[in-house]
Order: sequence, then C-alpha cells, then structure tokens
Amino acid sequence: MNKSIHNQKNQWLKEAEEVLIRYCGEFSPYLIHKAKGSYIYTTDGKAILDFTSGQMCSIYGHNHPVVLEAIQKACDHSLHLLSTMLSPPVVDLCKQLVDLLPEGLDKCILINTGSESNEVALRMAKLYTGGFEVIGFTGSWHGMTAGSQSHTYSHTRRGYGPVMPGSLAIPAPYAYRCPIKHCSGTCDNTCLEVGMEMADRQSVGSYAAFIAEPILSAAGIIDLPESYLNRLKELCKERGLLFISDEAQTALGRVGFNFAFERDGIVPDFLTLSKTLGGGLPLAATITSKEIEETCFSRGYINVTSHISDPLPAEVGLAMLKILEEEQLAQKAQEQGDYLKEQLILLQEKYECIGDVRGRGLLLGIEIVKDRETKAPAPDLGHLISDRCLELGLSMNIVRVKGFAGVFRIAPPLTVSKEEIDLGIAILDQAIAESL
Repeated sequence: MNKSIHNQKNQWLKEAEEVLIRYCGEFSPYLIHKAKGSYIYTTDGKAILDFTSGQMCSIYGHNHPVVLEAIQKACDHSLHLLSTMLSPPVVDLCKQLVDLLPEGLDKCILINTGSESNEVALRMAKLYTGGFEVIGFTGSWHGMTAGSQSHTYSHTRRGYGPVMPGSLAIPAPYAYRCPIKHCSGTCDNTCLEVGMEMADRQSVGSYAAFIAEPILSAAGIIDLPESYLNRLKELCKERGLLFISDEAQTALGRVGFNFAFERDGIVPDFLTLSKTLGGGLPLAATITSKEIEETCFSRGYINVTSHISDPLPAEVGLAMLKILEEEQLAQKAQEQGDYLKEQLILLQEKYECIGDVRGRGLLLGIEIVKDRETKAPAPDLGHLISDRCLELGLSMNIVRVKGFAGVFRIAPPLTVSKEEIDLGIAILDQAIAESL
C-alpha cells in the first residue's frame, strides 16, 4: 500500500495551513478544481467518486444544470436586498414549501445555515411557551452557533465554556449499542421512557422544546424507529414541549420521502431545513404553524440577519424543488438506497469488521469493529479504510462515535447511477481488503 495520504503534504497544503484557521482537524490532501454530478476532480486531474454529496449538501449532484440556470437567473435580477424587502423568489419558495407540507406547517422563513434554522425554531419555541429548557439526543448535531451548539451532544462541546441554561439530553435509540444496556439490535422505546423521566427530574419546570434529527447523522446514522417518533411526540405534548424536527440531511428526498417525518404520520411543530434545500449553496428554512407564528409576532419576535430572505439562494431553492418533482428523486433514492444497502450487506457477510449496516434511502451507515461478536471498536481500522478509499478514488466520510468504533456515513447524490454505486462498492471492497 502507498504511504498514508495523511503523511503526504504537498506544497499547496503547506501554504494553505500558513493562512487558514484549521477548523476541521486535518484538511484533505487533495486540492479540488471542479465538481460535476457524482464526481469531484483534483487540480492534477484525479476523479473522485463522491459518496458524501459534498458536505451532505449537493443532494442532486454537483453543479446540477437546473441549479446553474437558477444562479444565472438570480444574477440577472438581484442577489441581495435589505432584510425587510422581499423578492418574488423568496415569496414563491415559501409558498411552494408550505404547499408541499401538511397543515400545521404553514409559515416559513428563509435564512442561510442549519445552525440558523435551529436558532429560529429555538427562539420562537421559547417565546411561544415562555420556557427555556430544551431536550436533545446524545450524539446529536444541530449546529455551531451558541443556541444550536448548546443542544448538540456530539464531540464538539468540550473546551468552549458554559452552554445555554436549560440544555438537557436523553439517550438516543442506538439499537446496535443500547445506551441503557437493555435491547440488542432493536429498540422497544425503553430508553425513551427512561430518558424523559430523567429529564423531568432535572427540569425546573420550564420546558420549551425537544429537538431531534429523524436520523442522527453525526451520532453514526441512528435511525429513529417509527413507533419511537410517535411516542416521542406524545410525550412532548404531555409536557408542553414543542417538537422541532431538524431535517438538515433527511429532507428533499434523501430517505425516500420528500421529508423524513412523512413516514411516521406525525407533524412537527417546527421543521428546519438546510443542507439539502440549497443544493450546495447556503440556504435554510424554518417552518411552523400559523398559531405559533401569530403568537410570536404579537410578542415582538425579531430575527434580522444580513442575508435573511436573499433572492439568490431562494432562486436555487426553487430549482431544487423543481428537480425533486420532475426527476422523482424521492422514489429514486428509495430504489437506489435499497440496492446500495443490499451491496453493503453483502460486504458485511464478507468482512467481519463490518459490525452493522443501517439507515434508509440514500443515508446509510456501516459500523467498523474488530469483530461482530464483541463489537470491539476499531476506529483506527476505519480511518485506514477511509484513507485508502480516497487514494483509490472514493470519498467516504467516517465519524468517530465517542467510545465506539468509527461509522461511515454513506450519502451519495440522489442522481447516482447503479454503475456508480457498483464502482463505489468495488473500491470500498478493495480498501477494506487492503487495510486488514
């Protein structure tokens, strides 16, 4: 095997590290020149199959022609306006989003990032309820700004001082490694019942919201079972908690539905969208009910940022909804996801180090372990596999769940072809074989 790519440092990377704040550990050793469809291309001409959709954002492939047309259209009209001024694409996108959603998700605001979309929901929930306590899941990721970071329980918490008061957490239903040592491979909601009882013991009686991802991505692709989410909504209602569904990664067809919550037959009090809505551009949305919006407005709700309701990203959002419908990408994600999952299960049968295969649609995960009997963590092996995949031309993102093995988050564009899936599986197969 070639020398690890982490030990190779090109001149451009040395120069970059002289001027860039290092914000994500080590930078990738490849300088990217362009991206198109399911591939990114380095400056020296290397083609890399992208099984991460960028930062999980280029959901319909890189530089989709309809998105490029929308950007050009915006350039011919307006890119940015005073925050109080609206433009046709902003109004149209909000109308189309609301039309796609059930009653109870009727009012929309357009901002830039997932962190912001969750900040909007959290601020409105606090203003509406009069409470300040927010419950989240262990392992969750809701953003990097102060409020959303306070309810992010992945590895980004340590070293930054106090979080927002009222930040509570319950164990996520990690069926492969039951957080309360109760189940094995399935979840019967016991962790939810126990978790909510623990939150009640900690609460000072000022509940505001529960925030959750339908599939916890940074936690290692933890999929909330259907019965779980329904029971969670009931428990929230009993306590006066507003339910925030953070669909940064699961919306716009990724898991086989336009929005992940549709599978479960529930309607959240807030729906937050980001990554997938902008297709690679910074665009996010928070959607809630007429009642909540009216109450917050009457109480003086304000959320003014420099790029709220900007026309350019809104135009791209309209293009994304058009692509979703015209190319039937939710259905395609289900079909291609089923095929990809079948191929991953075949790899699991071949390699003892694949402890679990999970997820739905085209948001899947495989957990790397030393052996399936003990489930002993093998994070170093996971990173060796990831490095070798990149050397061979496949971008695979691995997250290290605290105390456990690494988990690959596999999220190719919804436009991925069967041939590209087969190529990705072949590269992953070779990388595992050469890393053992």
